Parts: sequence; C-alpha cells; structure tokens
Amino acid sequence: MRFRPCIDIHNGKVKQIVGGSLKDAGDQARENFVSEQDAAFYAALYRDAGLRGGHVILLNPESSPYFEETRKQALKALKTFTGGLQIGGGVRPDNAQQYLDAGASHVIVTSYVFREGRLCWENLEKMEREAGKEHLVLDLSCRKKDGAYYIVTDRWQKFTDVEVTPERMRELGSHCDEFLIHAVDVEGKASGIETELAEILAEYGEKPVTYAGGVGCMEDIRLLKVHGRGRLDVTVGSALDLFGGSIPFCELKELDKML
Repeated sequence: MRFRPCIDIHNGKVKQIVGGSLKDAGDQARENFVSEQDAAFYAALYRDAGLRGGHVILLNPESSPYFEETRKQALKALKTFTGGLQIGGGVRPDNAQQYLDAGASHVIVTSYVFREGRLCWENLEKMEREAGKEHLVLDLSCRKKDGAYYIVTDRWQKFTDVEVTPERMRELGSHCDEFLIHAVDVEGKASGIETELAEILAEYGEKPVTYAGGVGCMEDIRLLKVHGRGRLDVTVGSALDLFGGSIPFCELKELDKML
C-alpha cells in the first residue's frame, strides 16, 4: 500500500470539497478547505518527498468561466513535478497529448469513455491510441445504487449502467495502466471508508488501483489495508493536515514502511 497524494483544483484554487456536492451549475461545491497556496506549491512538496503517482484533478468543466484558471494551476503543478503526477478532468483524445507533453505521467479518463450512461468501447480505443495504454488511468469513481457500485461521470453527477466488479476491471485492465476509484458517497467527508467497495477492488489485484474517499484517520487506512488485502494504494484529502485535517503528511510519506 502506497500513499498517492492529490491536488484538486476548483474555480482556480486548490480545494478539498464534498464530492457529492459538486455541481456544474454556478460552479458550486461544498468546501472543506480552500488553500492559500497554489498547485505548484503542493507539487513541489510531493516531489521533494519522493511521492510519485499522485493525481491532479480539474473540477471545472470547460464551459466554466473558471476553467482556464483551473487549467493554468494544473499545468503549473505538472511543470513543477514533471513525470510525477497524473492529471484528470475533461481529458479527451484531442488534449491528452498536450497534458503528457506538459509533464503528466498519465492522463485519467472517465466521462469521455463512459458516455450517455454506457461504456463506449470506441472512445476507449481512441484514448488508448492517443495516450498509449502505458499512460492511461481509468477512473471508475462510483456511487452505490440498488446494492451495487456504479460508475458516475461528469464530475460525479451522472450514473452510468456500468457496475464496478472484478470482472469488469479485468476487461478494462487490458486497455489501461492503472485504475483510480473515488468512493463518491463518502468523498470529502472523512467519515470512514467504503469497506465493501475495497473488498470488491481487492478481488481484482492485477494492476495498480488507488482508492480515494472517506479516510478520516490512520485507523481508516489500516482498515483499508485489511479489506483491500494490501493491494490498494490510498489517497487522503480532507483528513490530511495539509488540507486542514489531522493526519500528518509526514507520517503518510512513510506509509509503505509503517503498515
């Protein structure tokens, strides 16, 4: 289990938000933390700590008046930690290479691949061709409905008919390098992890999987290791002291040695 850091950018600022509260209309979100530092500050912190494989997420759609400022922040982070960060949020075949050229190690994709509530194999193949499988992360961020976890798109606002299962991950794993999964119902709440989801993800175990959502204390991380069988990496947002929480960043830097 490794700690994967994050830089979430909304309305041009590094923030931690409650995931399920994000709305395109009016660029609204319930905020847990708004940083006075820019994205490059956090990228330098992660670089100096040797923490590779974190993700930068643009939380504004391209239609937003804040999008360009959000994008500028993201590009600053990529330049600061070249080859050390992944980027997601509105990634498509026509802009994927731009982000890779700007310094991203991988591009993270959800909405382009899961269109109109379904998995679009044609779009996945386009992304794979443009970015290269070795640079592609599939974001299977999901919410629970009718007793199962379904992928959600468009900044976690729309349900698809695609259920997150080990079988589905094996099917998709031949087209990507890693998976990123936000447990959206607990994202930003620091109220505990989705242990049932962690157990589903652990059954896959073939390519790197990063779990995000609900971590509020070190005990949650230990629980994730148990339910995830040590196969899942973890992202910590609102609970991290860098973002106003109580979990010390200095401890998570050494997570792989601690657990």
